[in-house]
Amino acid sequence: MPTTNHTEVTEFILLGLTEDPELQNILFIVFLVIYIITLTGNMGMIMLIHNSPRLHTPMYFFLSHLSFVDFCYSSNITPQMLVHFLSERKVISYEGCFTQCLSFIALVITEFYILASMAIDRYVAISSPLHYSSKMNHSVCLCLVIVPYVYGFLNGLSQSLLTFHLSFCGSNEINHFYCADPPLLLLACSNAYVKKLAMFIVAGLTLSSSLFTILCSYVFILAAILRIQSAEGRCKTFSTCASHLIAVILFYGTPFCMYLRPPSEQSVEESKTIAVFYTFVSPMLNPLIYSLRNKDVIESMNKMFQK
Repeated sequence: MPTTNHTEVTEFILLGLTEDPELQNILFIVFLVIYIITLTGNMGMIMLIHNSPRLHTPMYFFLSHLSFVDFCYSSNITPQMLVHFLSERKVISYEGCFTQCLSFIALVITEFYILASMAIDRYVAISSPLHYSSKMNHSVCLCLVIVPYVYGFLNGLSQSLLTFHLSFCGSNEINHFYCADPPLLLLACSNAYVKKLAMFIVAGLTLSSSLFTILCSYVFILAAILRIQSAEGRCKTFSTCASHLIAVILFYGTPFCMYLRPPSEQSVEESKTIAVFYTFVSPMLNPLIYSLRNKDVIESMNKMFQK
C-alpha cells in the first residue's frame, strides 16, 4: 500500500445495488445461486480438462485458464457482496478496497487478452491444420497465457496505486457493490486528472489492442473458411469458433462503459447495472457455453461420470 496517502478515511461503505431490505434478501438468494453455478461450472471445467487426455490440446489449455480467471473474478466480489446483503453496515477496509480494486482490474484485463489468445489459437487451427501442433507448441501456449497475467497484474497495480494515492477526506460512501475506480474518484479530495487520464488510456489501449487481435484473427478465419469447397465443411469449421465468439460478445464492451466515460453520478449509477452482467452473468455462462456446444467436452464428461 502507498504510504503517501494522507487521509483520514480508514474504511469505505459500499451502498450496493439497493437499500430495500426485502429486495436484498431476494437478491442474496439469486446471487448465491449464480455464484454456486459459477464455481461449480468453472472448477468442473478445470478438473475435466486436467483429467481428460483428449482435452490436452492448446484450445482447452486456454479454456482452463479462462475458467480460472472467471473463478477468481467472481470470487473477488461475490462473497463480500453476499455478506453485505445480510449486513446492516456494508463496510470494507481501506486495504481490502485496494486489494479488490487491484484484483478486479488485473483479472478483467487478463480475460480480455486470454480471449485474444484463444482467437489466435482458432486462427492457427483453421488456417494451418497440418502445422497446428508445431506452431501452437507448449512454449507458445505458455507465452500467450503468461503475458496476459503479467500485463493484467502490472496494470491493476499501477491503476490502484494511482487511485489510492489520492486523498479521501470527505464522504466514504462508494455508490457501488464493490470498490470500482469511477465511484472512488468521485470521493477524492485531491486532483484526479492524472488518474483519469491513465484510466482512459489503459482502458482504450486494452480494448482496442485485444479486440483488434480478435477481429484480425476472425478475418483470416473467415477467409480460410470461404476457401473450403463444401457447405458442410464450412459450417463444421465455423462451429469450432462459435463458443469463443459467444464468449467474446458476452464479455466485450460492458466493462469499458465504466472506464471510457468521465465519472459522474449518472454514469456510476448506470455502471452498477452493467457491472452485474459482466461480473456475474458472463463468468457463469462461459463454462455452459463451452460445454453445451462442444462434443469433446460432453464425451469427456460422460466418461468421467461413468468412471
